[in-house]
Amino acid sequence: MRYFNIDQREFITFLIFNNDESRNSLSIEMLREFSKILNDINESDAKVLIIKGNKNSKVWCAGFNIQELSKPGIDPVPNNHPIEVLLRNLQKVKIPVIAMMEGSVWGGGCDIAFACDILIGTHQTTFAITPAKIGVTYNTQGIMRVLNNVQPNIAKELFFSAKPIAAMRAYQLGILNHLVEVDELEQFTIELAQQIASNSPLAISVIKRQINMFLANKKLNTNNIKEINQLRETAYNSKDYMEGMAAFKEKRKPKFNNE
Repeated sequence: MRYFNIDQREFITFLIFNNDESRNSLSIEMLREFSKILNDINESDAKVLIIKGNKNSKVWCAGFNIQELSKPGIDPVPNNHPIEVLLRNLQKVKIPVIAMMEGSVWGGGCDIAFACDILIGTHQTTFAITPAKIGVTYNTQGIMRVLNNVQPNIAKELFFSAKPIAAMRAYQLGILNHLVEVDELEQFTIELAQQIASNSPLAISVIKRQINMFLANKKLNTNNIKEINQLRETAYNSKDYMEGMAAFKEKRKPKFNNE
């Protein structure tokens, strides 16, 4: 199946999630298709990319398909995982990328949204990062992406509680650039994209690259990385990880014992 539809309108490209049955959850196959499309867009004459769901979608993206997570004892999201490849490709897109979000955003969907340049949502748009619910740790790159979008105390609340942040609060925190009514969402987004497309593509691409380089310049030393890797290995070898995965498959609340 095709997981995306593409709509080209002059110099604006719409990349449309098209897997509503699974709430646009990110399977390995879907992630690879996503990356290929981004590479093609980077070689096109598009000046703005808008990533959106189908009209009236309640979920913009439900995050990574948990059924495809690795077994305990194996890093669930290593550096070469298709979702990490996708996110690097998304950040390499030369043109501005707008996330146009009508519905909720979950887990890895937040990573995709946060990797975009501009976020526009409605009052139905919420953000939740939920790995703690099933005993899964986030990798370092994912943590840094969140910290590039919110203050550390907000990031901790997102990760610790796994509770959705409502649209108005997301707007007040600066996660959303704009909060608009559902029936105004597409027109508002198109008008902003047209304004961007009327400006110098070269200047915009250089400025985008500069900003991304500044954000990426937060580095960890070798000892930090070693410690993080050891902590993550402990987590994905734990009984809690096994319990979280089992509970998800059995559709019950997990019983974690901190071991």
